[in-house]
Amino acid sequence: MAQDAAPATARTSTTPTAQAAAAVTKISHSNATGRFTAAGITWTSSGGCSDRNRSNCTSFDQLNLASAQGAVTLKKASGCALLITGGTETGHASGTYSHWNGYKLDFNPTTCLTNYITRNFTHIADRGDGAKQYKAASGNIYARESSHWDVTFYNCGGC
Repeated sequence: MAQDAAPATARTSTTPTAQAAAAVTKISHSNATGRFTAAGITWTSSGGCSDRNRSNCTSFDQLNLASAQGAVTLKKASGCALLITGGTETGHASGTYSHWNGYKLDFNPTTCLTNYITRNFTHIADRGDGAKQYKAASGNIYARESSHWDVTFYNCGGC
């Protein structure tokens, strides 16, 4: 079982660094779902499961605490219903700031959420795969993929 509280390092910069990536607090699936439930955030799994090692599951095991807090901040700031469709499970692209490493969550692209992101965040260069990207003042990045918003939480978004 994952540790709910590992040592964390405070970051004030919005520019991610390899050092900051190594010094994050990881939380368990149950810790994350408790936070999401309390905030009114829902999630779904195409496989009806939460096994991190199965790509058809939606897992929050080893999610960064800041990512969970960032989702709660997004919910409060936007006032939108949030449905998470992807977490830390295998099957996503690799990299330092990846789903597997706890930095990313996928959200159902409702009209409310899309309008909030595109009206409140700055459009930046499109991603290499063509996904339109928006950057929040916090530094978090919102990429509009074909079926969802792929959000990279470098921090809690002002929690």
